[in-house]
Amino acid sequence: MPDSGVNKARRRFLTGAATVVGGAGLAAATIPFLASFKPSAKAEAAGAPVEVDVSRLQPGQMVTVEWRGKPVWIVHRSDKMLGFLPELDDRLRDPHSTRADQQPDYAQNEYRSLRPEYMVMVGICTHLGCAPTYRPEIAPADLGEDWRGGFFCPCHGSRFDLAGRVYKGVPAPTNLEVPPYRFVTDSRILIGEDPEAVS
Repeated sequence: MPDSGVNKARRRFLTGAATVVGGAGLAAATIPFLASFKPSAKAEAAGAPVEVDVSRLQPGQMVTVEWRGKPVWIVHRSDKMLGFLPELDDRLRDPHSTRADQQPDYAQNEYRSLRPEYMVMVGICTHLGCAPTYRPEIAPADLGEDWRGGFFCPCHGSRFDLAGRVYKGVPAPTNLEVPPYRFVTDSRILIGEDPEAVS
């Protein structure tokens, strides 16, 4: 049968146009499907490092920031606060932070920090996950004459010193957790990233 009445150029154009439109439709359907595998912006932000400016944080003051859905405390410890830490060793369950899972290696020291003056801790009690309160005062009536500042959990009475170390005889089994962190500058702390990450 002869092809005399068929316009071949028009057939090629229509075939090509149908292929392009079909390909575009396939791409339009595929992009949202593939995008559904990517974490949401909220999920990415929840795990992202958090940078904190501590330049205005005065000795004795504390700031709380959120990292991965957890409260993280940063306390600017005064010389007096740091001086109390060695006095408490005999009253603490793990004064030398021997449990490696409670802090990075670089914070396994008497201050549990990169720099003695700045404490960085996850503000969640290691007993049942309550939020302890910051109690920097010395010998308050409700905590006793031997209280040298620290954190008190109102849920079940657990106590932690100003290095986040847990006292003996309280429900909390371990010290407060030290998250990974590093100093970006002398006054900026990046929570969620170890110092080795930039080496």
